[in-house]
Amino acid sequence: MKKKIAVFALLLAGSLMFAITASAGPVLDNILKKGELRIGTSGQQPPMTAINKKGEIIGLDADIAKAMAAAMDVKVKFVVMPFNKLLPALEAGRVDMVISGMTMTAKRNMKVAFAGPYYVSGKGILATAEKYAALKEAKGLNTPEVTIAALKDSTSQKYAETLMPKAKLILTQSYDEAIALLFKTKIDVLVADYPFCALSAYRHQDLLINWVQNFLVFLQGTGELKKMHSQWLSGGAWIDELP
Repeated sequence: MKKKIAVFALLLAGSLMFAITASAGPVLDNILKKGELRIGTSGQQPPMTAINKKGEIIGLDADIAKAMAAAMDVKVKFVVMPFNKLLPALEAGRVDMVISGMTMTAKRNMKVAFAGPYYVSGKGILATAEKYAALKEAKGLNTPEVTIAALKDSTSQKYAETLMPKAKLILTQSYDEAIALLFKTKIDVLVADYPFCALSAYRHQDLLINWVQNFLVFLQGTGELKKMHSQWLSGGAWIDELP
């Protein structure tokens, strides 16, 4: 029998952004010249980014990336990798932008520029029913008897380390890995963005940052971003597309 799980939303808001590099050279010109926009994503943070039964990237992040590529008149290429490898790949120039449920932090912003936000999220906790009562207050999880999982190098890791230092913390490479641990009762709680979302990009030159920011304003002004939110965050039809 599958263990019952419960979701608890915490009042900790975080803005989901695009991360963009400030590397030398005309990044936007290079994207247009090669006719391809390379987007770094984990593909494991539904409903923002996930891989469907056909092996395709779907989700709110994916739709925004496709819309950006269409506006640039280039193809979009999704480069899938573990969450904690995304910013290093961006800094190394292996991707042009990261859109993968990444929240902007002061530390990250020292290395990369962020454009947005395109969504504002809070922290959510997924827990076994046995531990649900402790979720009424975050401090109820701050005990050595509780085992918590968080995505490695994420703001959720920092959140758990700061507010629940006494709990045992397990860092995972993906949400799928963490949820599997939850069902196997290897952990009591998973801390993550609620919903799993954020968007980040590498340090780009000012022109690309300006373009991305203005494009988000365009999506909001035309109502397209609202439609995307409705499809991926309110509706559940996309769940049938998952393996």
